[in-house]
Amino acid sequence: MVTVFSNGPFTTRPEIRGTFGCAAATHWLAAATAMRILERGGNAFDAAAAAGFALQVVEPHLNGPAGEVPILFYDARTGKAEGICGQGVTPAAATPERFRELGLDMVPGTGHLAACVPGAFSAWLLLLRNHGTLRLKDVLEPAIELAGGGFPLTLRVARTIESMRALFESEWTSSAAVYFPGGKAPEAGALFRNPALAATYRRIVDESAGGSREVEIEKAEALWYEGFVAEAIDRAGREPVLDSSGQRHAGLLTADDLARWRASYDAPVSRNYNGATVLKCGAWTQGPAFLQWLGLLEGFPLGELDPLGDEFVHLVTETGKLALADRDAWLGDGDAPLAALLDPDYIAQRRQLVTAMSSAEFRPGAPGGRLPTPVPLQEAVAGDTPAGVGEPTFTGAIGEPTFASGSLAEAALAAHVERREGDTCHICVTDRFGNMVAATPSGGWLQASPVIPELGFGLSTRTQMFWLTPGLPSSLAPGKRPRTTLTPTLVLRDGLPYLGFGTPGGDQQEQWSMAFLLRVLHHGYGLQQAIDAPAFHTSHLVASFWPRDFKPRSLSVEGRFSRGVIEALEKRGHDVTVAGDWTLGRLCAVGRETIEGAPILRSAANPRGMQDFAVGR
Repeated sequence: MVTVFSNGPFTTRPEIRGTFGCAAATHWLAAATAMRILERGGNAFDAAAAAGFALQVVEPHLNGPAGEVPILFYDARTGKAEGICGQGVTPAAATPERFRELGLDMVPGTGHLAACVPGAFSAWLLLLRNHGTLRLKDVLEPAIELAGGGFPLTLRVARTIESMRALFESEWTSSAAVYFPGGKAPEAGALFRNPALAATYRRIVDESAGGSREVEIEKAEALWYEGFVAEAIDRAGREPVLDSSGQRHAGLLTADDLARWRASYDAPVSRNYNGATVLKCGAWTQGPAFLQWLGLLEGFPLGELDPLGDEFVHLVTETGKLALADRDAWLGDGDAPLAALLDPDYIAQRRQLVTAMSSAEFRPGAPGGRLPTPVPLQEAVAGDTPAGVGEPTFTGAIGEPTFASGSLAEAALAAHVERREGDTCHICVTDRFGNMVAATPSGGWLQASPVIPELGFGLSTRTQMFWLTPGLPSSLAPGKRPRTTLTPTLVLRDGLPYLGFGTPGGDQQEQWSMAFLLRVLHHGYGLQQAIDAPAFHTSHLVASFWPRDFKPRSLSVEGRFSRGVIEALEKRGHDVTVAGDWTLGRLCAVGRETIEGAPILRSAANPRGMQDFAVGR
C-alpha cells in the first residue's frame, strides 16, 4: 500500500512510497513497464531491462536500440554495488587521419561517419542474464507490443519528427518511411507504430528460443553482434548519407567491429560525502568530475545556506566550473589520473580558487603535477540560446543530436531540427528484495542517422564526443570509448542502497544531479521536493557536442528563483539567463530508507514536460 504524506511542503506530485517495488522513468510507459515486470514476479534488474527496451520505442528522439547505456546497481544477493559499461567503442578504421583525409576537423554529429558500436543491447542483456530472473521473451514483450501495436505519441516526439521532414523526405528517405507513414506527419496523441522494430525484436526472441534462460540470452546477443543485426548495420553503413558537415559520407562501422565487442562490468568510482557513499561510473563518463565536485564542496558550510539562495547557487556553480574543467582536460577512455584528481590535497588546492565573484577563466588543474594538453576553446556566438533554456529554437548547428544545414536546400534544412541538448532518458528501480538500479540510456536518436529499413532504427553517433586534436584523453583512436555525458548516480548508506537517480541533459546532467543530491543530504528535502526545486546550470565548460562551444560566466536559472537572488548572482559577475519557471532538469529518483525497523521504498519524477512518471506500491 502506498502512503502519501500531506503534512510536508507542497510538491507537484506525491512522493511515492511503498514496500513492494518502486520505479521512475522519463516516460510513463517505461515506468509502467517496470512495474508490470515487478508485479509478474521479476526483480529490479528484470524491470530495468524491460523499461530500457520500452524507452527505445516510446522516446525514439531520446534513445534507440543502437544507442548506449551506463548502468549502476546494487545486488542484494551478492551485497555488492557494481557498474556496467554499455558504451560501444569506435570502429577499427576511425582515426584522426581518416577524418582529415575527408577534409574534416571535427567529427560530424549526424550520419554514418560518427557511428560507434551499439552498446545498450549487450548491456541490458548482461544485467538480465547475471542478475535478473525472467526470460528474454518476458523482458522484450512490452517493447514488442508498444512498437507493433502502437503507443500514443507525445507532443515533443511529434514536433521532433515534423522538424525532420525536409531532411527525411529529401535525403534520409528510409526514415521518412517509418516516421511519415503514407507521407503524413504523426500527430501528438495518435497511435504511432514501428513494425520493423517490433519484427526485429520478435525475430531475436524467436531465433534465440530454447535452452536455459542464460543460453537464450547468449544466443540473442550473438544474433545482434554477429548475426542478422550486425550484417544489416554493416550494409547500411557503406551507403554515403548527408551529415552535419553538409557533405555525404559513408560510415566506418563494420560487422567485424560489432563481433569484437560486448558490454562489460565496470567498477564504480566512489567518494564518501556527508554520511553517504556516492558511486559513479568511470573516466569514460563525466562521473568522476561529480565526485571531485563533492570534494570541493566539502570545504563550505552548505547545510547553513539557503538551498534557494544566491550563495548556494554561486558556490555550487563556481566549484562545478573547476570540476568540469578537469573533466574536459583529463577524463576519457585511457590514462585518466583519477587518483590524483580525487586526491584531498589536490582538491584543497583547487578549492582556494573559488572567490565571491564569478570566474571567466577556463581553469583545469595539474593533478599529480601533470600539465594538461590545451583543450580547444570556441566561445559561443553572442545571442546563442543557452543550452536547455526555454522552448527549443531552430538552428543550423545544434548540440545533442546534431545537424548543420548543407548544400541541399539550405533554407529548408536550416530549420529541420530543434536545438535540444540533453536528448537522453533515465530509468531507476528498487524492489522488495533490496536491489536498486539506475541507468541513463541515450544515443541512436531518430535525428542522428537514417533508419536501417530491415531493422527499424538508426545508429548512434556518439563518436562525435571525440577530438581530432592529438594528446587529449578524448582524442579519437580506434576501439576507444567516447567520453560520454551519460552519468547515473547510486548512493549507499551503511553499505546499503539509499538513492538511485539521474537525468537527461548532456553537459547539464551532473549539474542538475548535484543540486538534487545536496538538497537531499544537507537540507532534508524529500525526493519529489528536491526534483521540483528551482534548477540552475552553467555552460562555462567545453560543450561535449557539436559545435563544442564555451560560454564564460554563463548561468541559466529557472524563473522561480526570486528577483533578489537573480540580482545578487548578477552582482557576483554571473551572466544570468532567466529560463522558464519549469524548464531545467528532468530528474528521476528512487530511494530506500528504514523507518521503525521496516524498509520503505520511494520514487519521484520530474513534472517538467509532463511525461516523466514515478510508480510503486
